[in-house]
Amino acid sequence: MTLTPRLAVVDPQGRRTVPVEKPLFKIGRRATADLQIAGAEVSREHAEIVLEGGVCRLRDCGSRFGTFVNDQAITAPHELIHGDRIRLGRVREVELTFLSDATSLTSLPSATDVSDLRQMAAILDGLRAIGSGRVLDEVLTLVLDSALGVTTAERGGIMLPSAKGELELKVARGRHRTALVGPDFTISEKIPREVFATGQSRIVADLLDESWADAHGATVAIGIRHVLCVPLQIAAYAAGAVSPAIPRIIGVLYLDGRERGTLLSPQTRSSLEAFATQAALAIDSARLYVEAAEKAKLDRDLRVAAEIQQALLPELTFSGPTYDLAAASRPCRTIGGDFFDYLDVSDGRFGFALGDVAGKGPPAALLAATVQSNFVAHAPVAAHPAETMARINAALLRRAIAARFATMFYGALSPDGHLDYCNAGQEPPIVVRAGGVTETLETGGPVIGLLGIATYEPGTLQLAPGDLVIICSDGVTEARNAADDEYGAERLTNVLVNRHGAHPEHVLDAMLTSVNEFVGFAPQADDITALVLRYRGQ
Repeated sequence: MTLTPRLAVVDPQGRRTVPVEKPLFKIGRRATADLQIAGAEVSREHAEIVLEGGVCRLRDCGSRFGTFVNDQAITAPHELIHGDRIRLGRVREVELTFLSDATSLTSLPSATDVSDLRQMAAILDGLRAIGSGRVLDEVLTLVLDSALGVTTAERGGIMLPSAKGELELKVARGRHRTALVGPDFTISEKIPREVFATGQSRIVADLLDESWADAHGATVAIGIRHVLCVPLQIAAYAAGAVSPAIPRIIGVLYLDGRERGTLLSPQTRSSLEAFATQAALAIDSARLYVEAAEKAKLDRDLRVAAEIQQALLPELTFSGPTYDLAAASRPCRTIGGDFFDYLDVSDGRFGFALGDVAGKGPPAALLAATVQSNFVAHAPVAAHPAETMARINAALLRRAIAARFATMFYGALSPDGHLDYCNAGQEPPIVVRAGGVTETLETGGPVIGLLGIATYEPGTLQLAPGDLVIICSDGVTEARNAADDEYGAERLTNVLVNRHGAHPEHVLDAMLTSVNEFVGFAPQADDITALVLRYRGQ
């Protein structure tokens, strides 16, 4: 009498025996499969058994996570013999045993093992359900409590690498969901470091053995005898591959106890390794979620800061009785350290300024706001721009910040075209006169906010109708292209030399267009700010 081949199935649904009666017996998640299996790593059409001439051959159907016989991945049809263990996917969530004779099922997992597998399946389903919506501490706690529950270990800990690559204990728990801190969780770091470095699990049957006792004296002193430590690793699978590439190890899961219990059984080790694979995914997902949330919050804060910074700047264009003005500011990051401003000052004069703080990003933006507020406070009451610059320098030095300073130009224009100015280390502004004549405004003193002994010399100039005053931060002249060539003051002067009498907006557009064309696709390396003033005459 010929017996029908059978598959003894152990999966989250329990234990059952299924006869292999068809010449082509299909296995997978699809509802039409001859053996339908629900599992996280089971493909819709995972594998099939071909029955021909009394011989059964197992064939993988291009499943995502592979088909294994006796823990070996199969890449070609495999002839099955009685007792072969078939695994669908990498984890032991689903396991089949091929039976071809009348031997009893005593070789199958015991009721206790089946119970453990059911519990493990439930835990894995819980981990997969976590997703990335929980914070990292919650995920670590759930992972550790689940591992302690399955293995009956007394204590456990999860260690993750720091920014320097050194293992750090992130959470330690006892069997009854109690948090362990300080001396409550004394262990030797040798075993976790070894597992993290090699990616191989480590079981220590007895720490009192001569080879272990010396290195684990503190652990032995509190009665701990048995240790199981497994890597938390994430395996990367290429498309169509059944074997993972070199896994990425994100930490270790450490368990120990006084009693042997099930901690040292082969089934516990294999189950815990499978569990650790899923746990690593959950932990990594939670960690990435935290990083993404922190980055999103920082991005939101920077956007708000950029909006505030833009609100602190005046309108980009302005016209008065005898002058027109246009300005633009483009930070190289979300916020920058450049600013411009203008206002009416004493004796009917019109004051305008441009500043550039050393550095970039939030620190420079904070100092730029400080310089700008001091300018608005001191310019209306000072007799000359040089006096204003001295006052701002003194104000900054009262709350000096190491290695933080600013360059600045401030000019005050009278209705008759008389210009008082002071240049504190700023890129020299260019004056464009009729007939293509240009000159630069350099009179003043050193940068502000750096030297307590700094003095500032007053500068004066008489403007004629149509004359232009162009002020730029060094982000304009020092802009570089992909070949690392610098834009330079000469190119800027060539763009401006024939613009006498032109409207400031048109002059500004020509400047920025020239810089953009020169730079091309090279990234902007510094803040770019420019201001153009035209004196129309009385």
